[in-house]
Amino acid sequence: MQLWLIPLLPFAGFLVNGLAGRRFPKGAVNAVAIGSVLLSFAWVLKTLFTINLDAINQEHYFTWIQSGALTVGCDMAVDRLTAVMLLVVTGIGSLIHIYSIGYMAHEGGYYRFFSFLNLFMFFMLVLVLASNYLVMFVGWEGVGLCSYLLIGFYFDKKFATNAGNKAFIVNRIGDFGFSLAMFYMVRNFGSLDFGTVFKAAPGASEAVLTTIGLLLMLGACGKSAQLPLYVWLPDAMAGPTPVSALIHAATMVTAGVYMTARSWVIYTHAPLALNTIAIIGVATAFFAATIGLAQTDIKKVFAYSTVSQLGYMFLGVGSGAFSAGIFHLMTHAFFKALLFLGSGSVIHALAGEQDMRNMGGLRHKIPWTFWTMMCAAVAISGVPPTSGFFSKDSILVAANHHAPWMYWLGVVTAGMTAFYVFRAMFLTFFGEYRGHAHPHESPPLMTIPLAMLALLSLGGGYIAVPAFLGRFFPTVEAPEDFTLVAISVAFGLGGIALAYLMYIARPGMADSLAGGLKGLYSLVYNKYFVDEIYDAAVVKPVVGGSRVVLWKGMDVGFIDGMVNGVGALARRTGAVLRLLQSGNIRSYATWVLFGSVVVIVALELGGGAR
Repeated sequence: MQLWLIPLLPFAGFLVNGLAGRRFPKGAVNAVAIGSVLLSFAWVLKTLFTINLDAINQEHYFTWIQSGALTVGCDMAVDRLTAVMLLVVTGIGSLIHIYSIGYMAHEGGYYRFFSFLNLFMFFMLVLVLASNYLVMFVGWEGVGLCSYLLIGFYFDKKFATNAGNKAFIVNRIGDFGFSLAMFYMVRNFGSLDFGTVFKAAPGASEAVLTTIGLLLMLGACGKSAQLPLYVWLPDAMAGPTPVSALIHAATMVTAGVYMTARSWVIYTHAPLALNTIAIIGVATAFFAATIGLAQTDIKKVFAYSTVSQLGYMFLGVGSGAFSAGIFHLMTHAFFKALLFLGSGSVIHALAGEQDMRNMGGLRHKIPWTFWTMMCAAVAISGVPPTSGFFSKDSILVAANHHAPWMYWLGVVTAGMTAFYVFRAMFLTFFGEYRGHAHPHESPPLMTIPLAMLALLSLGGGYIAVPAFLGRFFPTVEAPEDFTLVAISVAFGLGGIALAYLMYIARPGMADSLAGGLKGLYSLVYNKYFVDEIYDAAVVKPVVGGSRVVLWKGMDVGFIDGMVNGVGALARRTGAVLRLLQSGNIRSYATWVLFGSVVVIVALELGGGAR
């Protein structure tokens, strides 16, 4: 199978462009970066067509750790779940790489950008192909590193470097939980291999599995931006738009969902942990959707939409519908990557403008961008028969089977999702143009990937992922209910209609409503002041305490005090001894005479003692 070739090809692209790309023309950089990803995609297709996905397709390369009874190998494997993730990562990744040629054409650090993208692809593929938790953790940490590098790509801008630091630090909180989960697995199962852990899990106590499940969930909450660790993702929009599409919509942020689904054996025997995932998921979906209602930055709207849709995926896996959660992961990759890339096309057309209040009337000026984004908008709103309709409703039906109140909260969230997405569409593409730039359509290198993603957004629901994964995951007894589906569709259509009423039919209605609900609007517009609360409750006390206790107390007071004290003692001793080296011959003769007397006295005393 040679699975190692799948991640190695993008890694080779990273090395070539990273080491020599500065001297390459842009065409050569493109050939290396895009060529390596397309070859990886081709090798994925070749592999999937030549293996039996119902068998164990594992490759062992070398023994990484051998300590007592613990053996951890550098192993990779492919099964049905891996197959879906490989196609999403390499397929969507290839389209985004191609789009980036046009978007980044006039940016500095061109070779650096593509080398970082290739490095990200390498680590994401390692994460997906891993056959044990430790190899998965290598990919897990690697995509976090690449996220930091790409979010802070514009390193000469403070807001970008701050956003990169924020993403890196917040993710470390979740990663700590993942690390503890692995330690607990070694203690209880003596292994980190998926097969060994999952085989032993049914015989373990529920308390052990619940502990492992909750710790893994903490890791997933950090990587997949769930409450309370979601705050890094909206700020990650400081990076270039293709980064938002690739890392923060289609691939990296779904790593937590993938890891949770991969650990389904643990969670099916730890109902408390599984239910906690569902609660966090539905709460995150609803909470983030309310924030998205009032944002004016087009990328921020879709950022909070991503947080909300990830909540839907958590709701799916937490309800036991693992196939539905992965199905929505795939369809979300289609329409959310399209929304981000489409917003990038809008920003490109308006010379960097991101505020929707300075847009309007663009559907006639950039028609390709408009129509493709409209395909994504109806898909994320769950309009039949688009991809979002199939995946979202499969989650909601499972949620109703798990806990009816989760279904209703999910339905309300679906209505809000449709409202804020079409609010963004109406503010951007309808009415009179309110900006100052001269809009122009993006080049074919950008619009062709948009068109392909539009087709996937419309028709991706017919890809039989639930049936494909039904032989991998346990099935959830949640039969289709036309009434439940009709209610969720009605809420989605209602959200679209309300957005049309407030922003097209009666354009002043939104401002009047915001003025009448000034306090609530301000609360939502300012994102519930969560960042300010975290800053006051966590950041400032930690930083302030570090300065007082660690810096001034330990470093300056204790460590520097000890070092400086030794130095001061040496100086004082030297000052005394220096008196003995006066350079006066009579003084030296006196000291010699004095020393001789001391020696003679000592010898006499010693002889007397004998």
